[in-house]
Amino acid sequence: MSSPRNVSTRATTWLELLHEICDSADGIAMRHFRRADLRVDDKDDGSPVSEADRAIEAMARDLVAKRAPGLGVFGEEEGETQTQIGARLIIDPIDGTRNFVRGIPVFASLLAIEEDGVLTAGMVSAPAMRQRWYAARGMGAFLGPRRLHVSSVSDLSRAHLFHGDLSGRVEGRQPKTLSSLFSQVERTRGFGDFYQHMLVAEGCGEIALDAKMQPWDVAAVKIIVEEAGGKSTSYSGDDSIGSPNLVSTNGHLHEAVVASLSAR
Repeated sequence: MSSPRNVSTRATTWLELLHEICDSADGIAMRHFRRADLRVDDKDDGSPVSEADRAIEAMARDLVAKRAPGLGVFGEEEGETQTQIGARLIIDPIDGTRNFVRGIPVFASLLAIEEDGVLTAGMVSAPAMRQRWYAARGMGAFLGPRRLHVSSVSDLSRAHLFHGDLSGRVEGRQPKTLSSLFSQVERTRGFGDFYQHMLVAEGCGEIALDAKMQPWDVAAVKIIVEEAGGKSTSYSGDDSIGSPNLVSTNGHLHEAVVASLSAR
């Protein structure tokens, strides 16, 4: 069994790698952001992919090969490269691509390290917002130098709930029980994507809902929310990053929210 010191040292090393990748990713994203000739294609599922998405993931894979040989990579655009050391980088080069291509500054690169099936480090870098959140297992979550803590709100009637698209056409259909949950909270706002989960980690709200997720959407935000003291699972309470949807809460309200979402 690894000692706490060894775990801390390894996590610090992973965070250094993630910072290095994000430094380059930020530069690539901002060189392409709001560029009139940005190339954007539609993927098979109808979602957009820009040349910046592809460039960031390619850069990350090259950097991993140089800095951490044997580290696997599981990315949205290029699939999975198998690990040789029991660990992999999970990357969404640009979360919020629809925002990015429309010139909306709410987008970010999401990166996480998973070792033997356990998330051990994560980072969310939003260059147009000039913010970077990160966490390592057992070491807390941070926004820059500031340590993050979820709110202490324990009553749904005082909760702020964040959500993404509600139409069901783009980001997955929300459960029919959502209107009941909406009626129980103090306030709802539609931030969507990574940002709503970071707001929960910061204590700015208590609940964030995403109806359609992939592992690269989940991994980084999940460890940051959890290290801030919150909880992130599927709508049914499943803890896997492979779950099809995601609810993040401050932890105090998680059971009540999952029960409300799962009600028949």
